[in-house]
Amino acid sequence: MNAVTETRAAAKDGVEQLDALVIGAGVAGLYQLYQLRKQGLKVRAYDNASGPGGTWFWNRYPGAKFDSESYIYQYLFDEDLYRNWTWSCRFPGQAEIERWLTYVCDTLDLRKDIQFDTTIVSAHWNDDTRRWRVTTDTGAVIDTTFLVTCCGMLSAPLEKVFEGQESFKGEIFHTSRWPRGGVELAGKRVGVVGVGATGIQVIQTIADTVGHLTVFVRTPQYVLPMKNPAFDAKGDVYKKRFEELREVLPRTFTGFEYDFGPSWAELSPAERRARLEDIHADGSLKLWLAAFAEIFFFEDINQEVSDFVREKMRERLVDEELCDLLIPKDYGFGTHRVPLEMGYLEVYRRPNVTAVNCRDVPIARVLPEGIEMSDGTVHELDVIILATGFDAGTGALTRIDIRGRDGISMKEEWGKDIRTMMGLQVHGFPNLFTTAVPLAPSAALCNMTTCLQQQTEWIADCIQYMRANGKTVCEATAEAEAAWVAHHDETANATLISKTDSWYLGSNIPGKPRRVLSYTGGVGTYRQKCAEVAEAGYTGFAMQ
Repeated sequence: MNAVTETRAAAKDGVEQLDALVIGAGVAGLYQLYQLRKQGLKVRAYDNASGPGGTWFWNRYPGAKFDSESYIYQYLFDEDLYRNWTWSCRFPGQAEIERWLTYVCDTLDLRKDIQFDTTIVSAHWNDDTRRWRVTTDTGAVIDTTFLVTCCGMLSAPLEKVFEGQESFKGEIFHTSRWPRGGVELAGKRVGVVGVGATGIQVIQTIADTVGHLTVFVRTPQYVLPMKNPAFDAKGDVYKKRFEELREVLPRTFTGFEYDFGPSWAELSPAERRARLEDIHADGSLKLWLAAFAEIFFFEDINQEVSDFVREKMRERLVDEELCDLLIPKDYGFGTHRVPLEMGYLEVYRRPNVTAVNCRDVPIARVLPEGIEMSDGTVHELDVIILATGFDAGTGALTRIDIRGRDGISMKEEWGKDIRTMMGLQVHGFPNLFTTAVPLAPSAALCNMTTCLQQQTEWIADCIQYMRANGKTVCEATAEAEAAWVAHHDETANATLISKTDSWYLGSNIPGKPRRVLSYTGGVGTYRQKCAEVAEAGYTGFAMQ
């Protein structure tokens, strides 16, 4: 009898009984399910997608691909699982990534314990039974001891952003809700709103297919060129490094294979320039994540590196008007998300591409025929693509009606102040464990698989510790949470990131409490702090 059969057999009055319920079947959810099931728990995962993959199921827009190297965006708990999958190239596309996660799901025999096409709509803690009562969009009710959210840092898309969207006569899509069957763009008038990492991938991919491309630019990005070599058929070039990567990745500052080298002060101006040139030519995120740590702390050093990247962009754009529109001037390199690109800047020199300045003349509304600017200019379009981002970190959970002790609402609490204990629990919400939420390393400055593996392993270990010691309830204490928030803020506020406006601080959501969402103390440091808490008997987490 498998876990699903046992659970259904244990249902009472139509309410399913579980030991643990996992929300999400992406990178974190699949591994969390595997670990908890291995402990012998009655556990199921729920996902609103029709298959595994999480973000890599939904983000199937044109050009979607990794910007972490494929061979580090991997699970490292099982060498056979690692070696028996071979990537085609350094930065593969969405379809290949989705196939990989399907391979993981099926190799570990997880599908039988996942309910797809199901949305969790509410989760209420019962103070009397000391269990969670969870409901789905189908009306099903599940009673569970532990609730683990593996919803992703960037999974709550901002879809309704402009007045009049429903009146548009053409087709309109958010990039993270791209139709599985694709969209016919050939020969059409297409508008892309947004030039962040996603918008850049779309723009560079569709420019030579559409009839005319109109790009609505508000906040330009520092971009780095991507080099994407193919791997040999067996992947030997990276598979032989499994032991090395398993040792190195969890301990670097960002969970990537590279880390910061010599300090700025150790090098002469000529040596600094040579290092920047060498790393820029690597064709990866290394210039951002492993050149000089000082770019995150010192404005003069950040300015010099920013000027270097601006120079590289200017050489390719050539046109002064394009340079003025597309090269950042009001924030420093690395303080916002840094995208990789392949031919993105050259797109704007094509005759069928128009860049629209939304910084000076914002979008006013969507009309039946297209997009109207604040000065009355109308851009007629057949398709509108919204690369307008997400409610990062909090949105996936606040869109679920989560209520903890005494009925307190997660949405209301985070609407006042975004607080967690190490990104693993929130005071007032017993037995609710979280991954990829604020105040832990997540979408910012972190290779997601490195971070998510560590967080899910910590949660699995904590639950195992509870069971071994006869404990049934775990909750972060208010004091420990306050201490972690203070440490997080002290660390974050020392960086230049905290002095800018971006989704890293929730600045893209009106009214969202301002706080650097991701932990900036480093992946390796965070891992060590989590280990110290566990080794001390989970100090800061009250157990009963």
